[in-house]
Amino acid sequence: MCKGKLYVISGPSGAGKGTIIKELQKQRENFYLSVSCTTRDPRPGEEHGVHYFFLTHEAFRKMIAENGFLEYAQVFDHFYGTPARLVREKLAAGWNVVLEIDVQGAMQVKKNVPEAVLVFIAPPSMEVLRRRLTGRRTESPAQIEKRIARASQEMAMRDKYDYVVVNDDLQTAVAEVSRIMDENK
Repeated sequence: MCKGKLYVISGPSGAGKGTIIKELQKQRENFYLSVSCTTRDPRPGEEHGVHYFFLTHEAFRKMIAENGFLEYAQVFDHFYGTPARLVREKLAAGWNVVLEIDVQGAMQVKKNVPEAVLVFIAPPSMEVLRRRLTGRRTESPAQIEKRIARASQEMAMRDKYDYVVVNDDLQTAVAEVSRIMDENK
């Protein structure tokens, strides 16, 4: 069996990364969405091994010491990271592995796995992004402003990616990412 390919999908909150990935999961065979590790507590409805691998700070630090992550970061009081062994096992078994991670993590992956294909999902404009975030009705105006500020920083990193896909129309964006995956088998 041939080795799979590693794809990294990043972009600002509200750009549509998760929605695009869900559509790709429905359409593509041989597709594995990597499950990240975190030290934060599970939110209602989240399951260990499905949404995240929930680890203690001690277990996470041990994995760091053992080079157990393709990438990791500390965000406020919690760690998040991509478990290297699981990704390598899936790739060796021929799976195409997708990581949905932030831009800092993507740059770490590119350094550790130079053959990874990085895809940045961008909103058509910052105004559209603001409308999407507001339309979710899951965050306060102050939280939305933080996300908008972070989105500007993330957008500045898009030139470091192999591909940039503007998510103006969902089906067009899904087709574009699918084409990128086909080109990079």
